[in-house]
Amino acid sequence: MKEIKHYINGEFVGSASGRTFEDINPANGQVIGRVHEAGRAEVDAAVKAARAALKGPWGKMTVVERAEILHRVADGITARFDEFLEAECLDTGKPKSLASHIDIPRGAANFKVFADLLKNVANEAFEMATPDGAGALNYGVRRPKGVIGVISPWNLPLLLMTWKVGPALACGNCVVVKPSEETPLTANLLGEVMQAAGVPAGVYNVVHGFGGDSAGAFLTEHADVDAYTFTGETGTGETIMRAAAKGVRQVSLELGGKNAGIVFADCDMDKAIEGTLRSAFANCGQVCLGTERVYVERPIFDEFVARLKAGAENLVIGPPDDASSNFGPLVSLKHREKVLSYYQQALDDGASVITGGGVPDMPAHLAGGAWVQPTIWTGLADDSAVVTEEIFGPCCHIRPFDSEEEAIELANSLPYGLASAIWTENSSRAHRVAGQIEAGIVWVNSWFLRDLRTAFGGSKQSGIGREGGVHSLEFYTELKNVCIKL
Repeated sequence: MKEIKHYINGEFVGSASGRTFEDINPANGQVIGRVHEAGRAEVDAAVKAARAALKGPWGKMTVVERAEILHRVADGITARFDEFLEAECLDTGKPKSLASHIDIPRGAANFKVFADLLKNVANEAFEMATPDGAGALNYGVRRPKGVIGVISPWNLPLLLMTWKVGPALACGNCVVVKPSEETPLTANLLGEVMQAAGVPAGVYNVVHGFGGDSAGAFLTEHADVDAYTFTGETGTGETIMRAAAKGVRQVSLELGGKNAGIVFADCDMDKAIEGTLRSAFANCGQVCLGTERVYVERPIFDEFVARLKAGAENLVIGPPDDASSNFGPLVSLKHREKVLSYYQQALDDGASVITGGGVPDMPAHLAGGAWVQPTIWTGLADDSAVVTEEIFGPCCHIRPFDSEEEAIELANSLPYGLASAIWTENSSRAHRVAGQIEAGIVWVNSWFLRDLRTAFGGSKQSGIGREGGVHSLEFYTELKNVCIKL
C-alpha cells in the first residue's frame, strides 16, 4: 500500500489534517495507495516555496544553466522509464504498449524541447526616429511570469503535465502542480527526478486533492499565483476563469471537445479506417483530441461502417501487463457510469448499435475494473445528446453526408472547436475544407501527429490561448519593452 504525500519545497510532506483518499487501479478496482489531501495550509506552503525559489538560485540562473538542468530531468525520466511506466499504467489502466510509446517518452521530451527552444528564440528590436535626430532603440526582454498553477488531467497524466511544466520551468517560472485525484503517482515520481537533477527546492511543487473545497479551489483562489494553465472539461475551465479574474491573473485553457472526422469518398480507405480507429478508441477513447463524430460521404458509408466495425471488434481488451492487449479500462468506475449513461441514451434515442454498447465479460480477477466495450452507432439525430455532448469514452457516431458544404456545416455545428480530422486524397479539397473548419488543430490524412513547435489549443468553448513552440513563451513570460533614448 503506497502512501502518496505532497511534494513541497523539495520534500515529501503529509497533510496536517490527516485527510486522505484512495488511489484505485481501474483495471481491477483494487486500492493502490492512500493519497494525502491538501488543505489551505499545504497549498499556501507550496505557493510560498515557489515564490521564494523565484528569488533564490533558480531566478538567478541563465537560460543555458536552466536548460542543462532540464535536460537532466528528461534524462532522469528516461533512466527510470520502467518506474514511470508502471506508475502511469497503475493509475490509468492503459496498455503498457501505448504508454511506453507515447506517455513516458513524450513526457521526457517536453523538457528538452522547450529548454532548447528557449535558447534559440530571438526577441524583437526596433530603431526609432526622434525629433532631435539622435533616435532611440527599443528592444524586448522576456522575464518569467512568476508562480504558475498547473492543473493537469488524468487521461495522459505525465505527458500533459510536463507539456505545461516543461516550458514554465524553461522560462524561469516556478510551479505548483495539482494533478488529477485519479492519477497522482507520476507527479510525485517526477519530484524525485527533479531533486536528483539539481532542481532547487521550491521550483517544482505538487499538492494532491480534489476540485471544489479542496486543493484545486485553494490553488485557484490563492492571491500569490500569477497564472494558471489547465486541461480538462469546459465547466471546470469556467470556474478557474472566475477565480483567476480576482487579481486579473492570466489563464491558458484546453477544454472540452466533440471532435469531428470527415471522410470523403476519394479517401484512402485503409488510412481513414486505421486513423479513425485510433482517434475513436485509443486510450479507451479518453483523449481530448479524439473523434466522437464521424461524417462519411454517402457512396462509401456502408463500406466504412462495416470496416470500422470489424476494426473495433478486433481490438484486444486486457490489462496493462498483457502484451497482446491494446484496449484498457476507463479511468474509474465513476467515469464508467457516465459513459454507460450515454450508451443507454443512444438506445433511448433510437440509435442502431453497430457494435458494443455495454460491458465486456472479464475474468474474475479483472471483474472489478472499469471496463466498457468499444462502441459504434448510426442513425441518431443531429441534436441527440450522444452527438452533441462530449462522452470521453471509446465510442463514435457515424452519419452520412452528401456534399462538401454539408460536411463543413455539420463539423462546425457545435460550440466546441478543439480538433478535427479530414480524410481525402484531393489536395485542393484538403486545403479548402481545413481552412473552413472551426478548430484549433486540423489533421489531414492523419491523427495525433504533433510537432511540438506548432501552436496548440482550442477555439470557441474548447479553450483560450495557445501553447507549443514560441507560443508557449507568450503565456509563460512577460514581454517587457525597453526604450533607450540615444
